[in-house]
Order: sequence, then structure tokens, then C-alpha cells
Amino acid sequence: MLTILGFTMIATFLVLIMLKKMSPIAALVLIPALFCVFVGKGAELGDYVIDGVTSLAPTAAMLMFAIVYFGVMIDVGLFDPIVKGILKFCKADPLRIVVGTALLAAIVSLDGDGSTTFMITVSAMYPLYKRLKMSLVVMTGVAAMANGVMNTLPWGGPTARAATALKLDASDIFVPMIPALAVGLLFVIALAYVLGRRERKRLGVLTLDEALVEETETVLVGAAGPLARTGGGPGPMPAGQPPADEDFQGLDPHRETLRPGLYWFNALLTVALLASMIMEWLPIPVLFLLGAALALTVNFPQMRAQKARLGAHAENVLNVSGMVFAAAVFTGVLQGTGMVDHMAGWLVGNIPDAMGPHLALVTGVLSIPLTYFMSNDGFYFGILPVLAEAGQAHGVSSVEIARASIVGQPLHMSSPLVPAVYVLVGMAKVEFGDHTRFVVKWAALTSLVVLGAGILFGII
Repeated sequence: MLTILGFTMIATFLVLIMLKKMSPIAALVLIPALFCVFVGKGAELGDYVIDGVTSLAPTAAMLMFAIVYFGVMIDVGLFDPIVKGILKFCKADPLRIVVGTALLAAIVSLDGDGSTTFMITVSAMYPLYKRLKMSLVVMTGVAAMANGVMNTLPWGGPTARAATALKLDASDIFVPMIPALAVGLLFVIALAYVLGRRERKRLGVLTLDEALVEETETVLVGAAGPLARTGGGPGPMPAGQPPADEDFQGLDPHRETLRPGLYWFNALLTVALLASMIMEWLPIPVLFLLGAALALTVNFPQMRAQKARLGAHAENVLNVSGMVFAAAVFTGVLQGTGMVDHMAGWLVGNIPDAMGPHLALVTGVLSIPLTYFMSNDGFYFGILPVLAEAGQAHGVSSVEIARASIVGQPLHMSSPLVPAVYVLVGMAKVEFGDHTRFVVKWAALTSLVVLGAGILFGII
């Protein structure tokens, strides 16, 4: 009975959020609460939720302060020289432009927010693609794959969800996966090189003075302020204009939040923070809490300015932390009522003995289509706990299952269930169907490369 109710609860949750009948946060709270009553343990619901919230508090804190930290770093201009440098590197060579797209998307993805990454990447690269008449689906596909690999960062979402669902430390999942993820990112860059060579062969290496210029918008609004794009107008560039690679700006170079005098402080602080995370000198939530507080205090010493920066990033913080705490109800009920144990027992009984010891590999393969056809919430909170319980019965640790579960993210970022992908194709003026037809095969291959590297390095 508990097995049937468990699978019914997960199916109900998945259907409602996929059909957008309920928000993920509401579904994570109300569906398990209802099924807890069906099981006959409504009186214990409070205990289940409190236990879940207690175990998930560190993950929520890590996400909250990581979003604030990287949001502030974008505000103060830490990534501006990188954007300008990539644009200068690209010039008018299609090959360099596609590779630059991958590099820019990967670097900006450090903030953990896909929408912000796509806003900055498209606003910087779109004018070059349009001027040189390059394929815009190449831009959207490469950006989505690079962001998908980087989306596995502990503050990006899936790793935190896996840690939340299985009550693990996010660093235990992510840090050992760094070599495999690095291979995946190198594969995306190599793929960008191949695609860029195709574009170069089709178009040749041009100078922007020779390229036709189409009318472009002058301002795009982004997470850290206006995303400006200057210049444009049909016809060749008039004599006396500055070089075209200097004619574009990724982020508004005149925004009030810039702190050029503190650039090296912010850069060293970020390097120290990431190094401390990798070396595990302190828990990740503590590192980002300290980092966010220090970044705000040094860059915005006035209380009013600090409040303004916190307010600017409050929506992202609330959405992510709210999701984590809502998940406490779902995971708490699933485990507290014993449904997950019964479901795992049924699953174990139906898995061939020969496949049992390879459940980490099975999880990795399943994560590719499942995280595309369902949301991360559905996969990590609904499916992953069952796979982990089944894996433990065959001697496969939960942390291996968790690591394998994040390899499908390069494809997931192009899922129709991901709101950020609509920001990407909308700003790039690309039909979603065209983007999907182009990216699915390459993104799935990228996920398999990450999985293969994880197995080769003995991580999974």
C-alpha cells in the first residue's frame, strides 16, 4: 500500500508541476501533506517537516548567500573585463566568436543563475552574430551547453537538490566531480571550435567594417543593470568609427554599482572563496555567508546601498531558498512515513541482480532523459531518493548515486521546463523548435562525456 501511495504521490507531483497547475513550492508542500493524511500519519506531519527543515537549513543558507555574493560581484564589475576581453578576442572570426560564446557563458555561469548568464552572453555576442550573419542557434546551443555543465556548481541548483534530497553535504558531491565536469566543459569548448570552423568555412573571416549592420536595440535589461549594446544602422561602418570589437558593451559600463577601485580586492576574494571551497577549509554555507558579508561591507559601506543590493537579488534568493524549505515537507513525508523504503524495496526486487552494482551508471544514464522531460524538482526530490535507496541495497553509496544524477544537466538546460531557456531563445530571436533540434544531440553527447569521465576517473 505504501509503495503504491509513494509512486502515486510522486506521479501527482510531477504531473501538476509539468502541466503548470501548481508552482513547485506549492506542490512540494501541499501534495505530501495530503498524502501524509492518506497514510494515516497526519499527526506526525509537524515532526517530519521540522526534521526536514533542520537537515536542509545549511543547504538553504549556502544557496542564499552564494546568490547574493555572485550577484554583488556582477554588480561591482568583476566580470566586465572578462566580457570585454572575450569580445576583443573574438574580433570578426566566426571560429573565435563561437569559442568566445562558450567561454563567456561558462564564466558568467559562476553566479549560478541561468537567466543572468543568458542575458549577459546574448547581449554581448548577439550583435557579432547578426553583423556577420552567423547561425544564431549555434550561439544559443553553445551557451546552453556551457551553462548546463556549470549549472552543477553547488549553488547552481541540481547539486544542492541532490544534497537536499539525500541529506548529503553538497561539497561531497561536487568536489570529487570537478575532473569529470572539467572534461565536459573542455568538450563543449572543443565542440564550439568545430562548430566555429563550420561557420568560418561558410562565411569566411570578415572584418566588421565589411559586414552589414542591422538595426539593433540600444538597451537590454539584465540582472546587474542595463545591458547596453551601442552602434548599428544599415550599411558599412562609417569612416572614423572606433573598431567594431570595441563598439559593444556586455554590461552597462556606466552603472552606479561599479567599483573599479576595488577590482583586485573582489577578484582575490573570489579566488580565495573558491579555493577554500575546493580545499574544504570551512563548510560551504559558512564560506559564502562570510564572503557575502565581506563583499557587501567593503563595496557598499553605506547601509542604504547594502539594502539596495540585497533588494536587487531578493527575488532569486527567495525563490531558491523557498524551494529548499518546501522540499523539507516532501522529503520528510516520503521518508518519515516509510514510503521511500517500500518503494526502494519494490524497485530493488525488480532490478536484475546483474544491474544492482551498477546503479550509479544506471542513474547517470537515466538522468539525461529524465531531467529533460521533467523538472529538476521532480527528478531530484521524486526519483533520486528511490534510486539511492535501491543503490544502498546493492552496496552503492548514496553519494555515488548523487554524483551520477547531475550528469544530465547539459541537456536539462535546454528543456522546455526550464524558464531560463526562454530568456535565451527570446533574446537571441531564435525559435525554440530550431534551438531544440540543434542542441539535443550535442547536449546529450556532452552529458555522456561527463558520465564516461566520471567512470574513467573512478568518481562514479
